Amino acid sequence: MLLINNETVAKILDMKGCIEALETGYRDLIKERAVYRGRYDLFVPNDDPKLMYRWGTMEGASRSFETFAIRMKSDMLEWPEGKTVEKYCIEPGTFCGVVMVFSTRNGEPLAIINDGIIQHMRVGGCAGLGAKYLSRENSGVVGIFGSGGMARSYLLAFNEVRKIREVKVYSPTKTNREAYAAEMSEKLRIKVTPVEHAEDAVSGCDIVATCTDSIQVVVDDPALIEPGMHLTSVKSNEWHPEIVRKADLVFKMGQATMNLDVGQIRIGGEAAVVAGNAEEIRRIANPKVDIFSADFPLLTDVMSGKLKGRTDRNQVTFFANSGTQGLQFASTAGYVVREAKRRGLGQEIPTSWFLQDIRD
Repeated sequence: MLLINNETVAKILDMKGCIEALETGYRDLIKERAVYRGRYDLFVPNDDPKLMYRWGTMEGASRSFETFAIRMKSDMLEWPEGKTVEKYCIEPGTFCGVVMVFSTRNGEPLAIINDGIIQHMRVGGCAGLGAKYLSRENSGVVGIFGSGGMARSYLLAFNEVRKIREVKVYSPTKTNREAYAAEMSEKLRIKVTPVEHAEDAVSGCDIVATCTDSIQVVVDDPALIEPGMHLTSVKSNEWHPEIVRKADLVFKMGQATMNLDVGQIRIGGEAAVVAGNAEEIRRIANPKVDIFSADFPLLTDVMSGKLKGRTDRNQVTFFANSGTQGLQFASTAGYVVREAKRRGLGQEIPTSWFLQDIRD
């Protein structure tokens, strides 16, 4: 069995390989060779009323990779001024998330992987698939809201599926957007300009992506949207619902986890349960907008040819990058494990640590 840290994942998983792995997983899903469960969160109130514990999981399997994977994360959450969500494990600046990978051939535990790099790459890779199947083929100008990890992986993915020549990035913190612009311009050898106003990150763009930690609407003026744009998001609350309603075509990655359990609610666009009373639940700064809850058609139906995607260059398309999270980890982690074994990377640990002679 392998222990694979983020440094090793970064050596293995570039965006080209990530998108190929994801597309393999989704082709499996189309052919009824894959399965997934979306994200499911469990919240536990803390004695400190400003903090909340959250445990999150998602899982899936791909027969092409012969892997099952479960991603697990342990976070302390707080919502400064009710505007953004901040998280950490033990102390600010450290995080706890792992992907456990198992063989679907014989049940063998194959790997434990830090989830940091995979997490950013798989979300960005899916945004890339959305752009591949829904944006105009000649899309060359991108607008990015945000300057963190997702903003980086989204741009890497767009650049993988389209010939990007210019990027405009908006972040409320000047130093962050300037640092992002300098880094991504050097990495991709394209023009990346930090802009001072949010509307400047939309105007004249072919693709516009919101990649923020905001729990409020980020783009709220439908008048900013121009014919032919492709729009996408990280979170369920970043776009004003009227913008989504006015889009000519709206697709999402997959169905959300169903709300079937007693006491289950939706928090931040995901299924969740809370070990707390009504007063404690109200501590959670749950966004008022949840575009992911709508029953949109699926991108896999465009990939399979069952539904048509863009048919006119002036159509506005919107891709809700939500659902199927478990399959994304099965595909990308399956790819990472396969490549780690092929290249002799990762730290070997005894598989026997995870086996027992008592039948469960």
